[in-house]
Amino acid sequence: MQKTLVMTLMGKDHTGLVESLARLIADHGGNWLESRMCRLGGEFAGILRVSAPEDRLQTLVNSLQGLDSEGLTVIIRRDEAFSLEGLTKTATLSLVGQDRPGIIYQISAALAHQNINVEELETECSSAPMSGEMIFRAVARLQIPETCAMAELRKELEEIGSELMVDISFMGL
Repeated sequence: MQKTLVMTLMGKDHTGLVESLARLIADHGGNWLESRMCRLGGEFAGILRVSAPEDRLQTLVNSLQGLDSEGLTVIIRRDEAFSLEGLTKTATLSLVGQDRPGIIYQISAALAHQNINVEELETECSSAPMSGEMIFRAVARLQIPETCAMAELRKELEEIGSELMVDISFMGL
């Protein structure tokens, strides 16, 4: 029987890091299911979900924890099913505007107030082509419960967007 693990990884980025991780997983009969990985500054950071035969799972975990000696910090959890009961709509929220502290805090607070689950969040800051000012962009994939008061949420997000001078849009609703 296959069991799944979810892990976070972080360490100094270097050539061959992903290959050595993939080899270790394959050597233990594991299967690389899904991941999100990137270089942030000089650090490698990622999340990864793998499956492996139950009888080889503990040796895989021990080997992954051994990567600490190579400068890669690995935190491992057994994958547990997340119930999407009552979460019926999927939507994407996009945001763009001049960078300033508190943008994600204010948006995530409004979403949490409506019991909206943030499944995925990508953000970046980049220099605007003409002015050189820092532009903040965010894209979030959301699971929205049946009970969400969409009109109230839209109004709250419009107020936040106006206050912070950012454009916020929804797709998929």
